[in-house]
Amino acid sequence: MQIRDLPYSDPGRPDTRSGPRLLLWLGRNQLAGQARALVWGVVHMAAVAALPVALGIAVQAVIDRSGARLAVAGGLMVLLGVLIALGDTMLHRTAITNWITAAARLQQLLARKTAELGATLTRQVAAGEVVAVSTADVEKIGWFVEALSRFASALFTTLAVCAALVVYQPALGTLIALAVPALVLAVLPLLPPATKRADEQREKAGYATELASDTVAGLRVLRGIGGEELFLDRYRRASQEVRRAAVRSARMWALIAAVQVLLPGLLLIAVVGYGAGLVEDGRVGIGELVTVYGVVTFLLFPLRVFEEIAMAYSFSRPSAARAARVLSLARTAGSADSARTAGSARTAPGEGPAAAPAGDLYDPASGLSAPAGLLTAVVCGDPDVAGRLADRLGGHASAGPEGVSSALLGGVALDELPLEAARTAVLVQDKDPVLLSGTLAELLDVPASGAVAAEAALAAAQCGDVLTALAQASPDASGDPMRARITERGRSLSGGQRQRLALARSLVTDPQVLVLDEPTSAVDSHTEARIADGLRALRQSRTTVVFSSSPLLLDRADRVVFVQESRAVAVGTHRGLLHDDPAYRAVVTRETDAVTAQARPRDAELSGLGGSEQIEESA
Repeated sequence: MQIRDLPYSDPGRPDTRSGPRLLLWLGRNQLAGQARALVWGVVHMAAVAALPVALGIAVQAVIDRSGARLAVAGGLMVLLGVLIALGDTMLHRTAITNWITAAARLQQLLARKTAELGATLTRQVAAGEVVAVSTADVEKIGWFVEALSRFASALFTTLAVCAALVVYQPALGTLIALAVPALVLAVLPLLPPATKRADEQREKAGYATELASDTVAGLRVLRGIGGEELFLDRYRRASQEVRRAAVRSARMWALIAAVQVLLPGLLLIAVVGYGAGLVEDGRVGIGELVTVYGVVTFLLFPLRVFEEIAMAYSFSRPSAARAARVLSLARTAGSADSARTAGSARTAPGEGPAAAPAGDLYDPASGLSAPAGLLTAVVCGDPDVAGRLADRLGGHASAGPEGVSSALLGGVALDELPLEAARTAVLVQDKDPVLLSGTLAELLDVPASGAVAAEAALAAAQCGDVLTALAQASPDASGDPMRARITERGRSLSGGQRQRLALARSLVTDPQVLVLDEPTSAVDSHTEARIADGLRALRQSRTTVVFSSSPLLLDRADRVVFVQESRAVAVGTHRGLLHDDPAYRAVVTRETDAVTAQARPRDAELSGLGGSEQIEESA
């Protein structure tokens, strides 16, 4: 695999049982690239290791006054220089290719997992954790993959050099062959504490990243209540903790590096001292001693590579564990394999996505049913329960007190459908939808049936004032609001404007089933009444589920389902439930039972009025 061939057409199915298994899976998928890097690494290191041999021949040739051998030594040096340059260049090229392709494979897998889980991802893992895995952890894993081939070539070359030294000069070679493994193993006791400190640094950095993200996201609110200094102080403290953890981690790795310098230095002193005695005894020539000294000096290089692979593995192992944990998340808790299996079984290559079933939407866990073609409103007193219920209706089951179960569409479990078919059938708009930066035209350019025009969706969502504001901000004299740019997350718009644009985007897609979680919580009652009318008109004959406690929306629903303690306990019209169910009335009117009983005649009178009639009365 070359960089020019990225992205992967199919990044594969990773082994997410543990971090080391994920690293092993990545290695198996890069055997060819690792083999190329190993070959070039051996060429490079063998040429470097052989350079002292040529130097020793040259020194001995000068001592013996042999011009022929000196010429041979010179030619050998030139050849080794060419091999060193070629091997180093190609090793760097192939190793970096392995790094980039491994990182790209992981990033593709993480992007697919993010798209698969949608809004439920951040409910299963913190947003800061996702950011850290997608950036720093991917880089550390790529570093280990890149260093692996250099480690293998260094290990092979070191073993070969030690064996050659034993044959070439048994006395010195045996000393070196025994000392090198001791040098490598000397740092092993230092690795566990170094890894622990690195993990502490990464954990604190992830917390600081999440705190910064939350602060930026809520900056407007924080400024409104004067709380930005408080959060800034919290971030300062978190940042200082990261700095202190990084210093502690760096000290340990500096100690490991110092040991790797000290011990080889002592070996060099021992070799020179022992070798000088052998020269005096006439057992070793000066050229041979120079050769052995040069080879020992070369061995410092692979020892550095051994230190690097230990450091890379120490950093990448927890990173791989975190990446494996994210990649193991599923649309439903524990049923990812069944969903993928069902998807592959239903869709053969070249046949296109499987057709989504039609019919009623039913949630077995709560007993909630949304008949096909009707507007169903759901009243739930607990926002957390409402969020989990909305997730299940979209095919994303989440663990909770009500257990784990997928919703059924036309009697077929959504988590057993291929992801594309499930997304086409059911669209869930979260209560806090995100607007990506770009023009309004780009915002509304989403996969859709084509039956609903952007203009119709904007009109139904009551975006007239938003279009006027965007037209004034249009980059040219045309005043076309579709060409106006929306800032990141729609920060230049008010909460109600963002909410209405998000609703328009959902309406444009025209899904078979549309689930809206509090779609009008940030708009005034006049606009809310018009949105309710527009939503009902535009979604005629389409299944729509709205989570809301607003009387204006509830009064326009074909049916209302009241959910209490994670179970659907009452079904009817808004007016009927308001009259007959005290618990429903308490949630919708936000009044105590005593106050509600006193005001019951007036509530009944108001419930008989439509939203528009109430508005006209108040006007």
